[in-house]
Amino acid sequence: MVDIAVQLYTLRSLDAPLPDLLDRVGEVGYDGVEFAYRVRESPTEEVLAALDRNGLDAASAHVPIEALEATPAEALEDEFDETVDRYDRLGVDTLVVPWFDPEQFESAAAVDAVATRLDDLAAALGAEGVRLAYHNHDQEFATVDGAPAFERLIDRTDDRVGFEVDAGWALAGGADPAALINRHADRITRVHAADVDVDRGESVALGEGDVDLDAVVASARRADAEWLVYEHDEPADPIASIERGARVLRDALE
Repeated sequence: MVDIAVQLYTLRSLDAPLPDLLDRVGEVGYDGVEFAYRVRESPTEEVLAALDRNGLDAASAHVPIEALEATPAEALEDEFDETVDRYDRLGVDTLVVPWFDPEQFESAAAVDAVATRLDDLAAALGAEGVRLAYHNHDQEFATVDGAPAFERLIDRTDDRVGFEVDAGWALAGGADPAALINRHADRITRVHAADVDVDRGESVALGEGDVDLDAVVASARRADAEWLVYEHDEPADPIASIERGARVLRDALE
């Protein structure tokens, strides 16, 4: 069974504390949320209470790799421990690295370096009982040695590194997201249900762009992905956006 969540980045323009945003998500009818950068702005106890009263699970969290890489630098080690502890208290068992710069996918050596960093991080998090996943944008589909860099990244990383395929960004990068999920089903733990107008290069409402949502949902099911995560990068009305996203995903899952 695939549950639906919302990536809270979709609501970043709303001037409200995180617990209040979780109340709005709860009203819409999602099963869970994927945290973004605003978690530190509210006491953990208040966030937990909001999750509980709204019946929401913590699907995962997007965390910059700089906050997670365990290095000999004491400050960064402290940040690693603090980050892992905070999300453990929130019930998050999977942390997702959401970004590497485009130049890190422009050569085989650069991709291999990213793979090594992800492998090392997966090992460090695994020792803490936490899983790691990586979320793509479009830069991962640049051609490297005759193939998309994303394919090399999957090939060069250990199986402990999961992937959260963003359907919209994958399509913008020139990939077929459903085929991508099918091809790497054993590595896909989450799928971002995002849509895009490829010609304009813009994020659009789910079902109004070029992503074949039915095919993506079918592939996510075949891959036994745990979560379909709704996201819209630039919604004009964030609440209306997540309401529509929930309806469209529920319909697609029927």
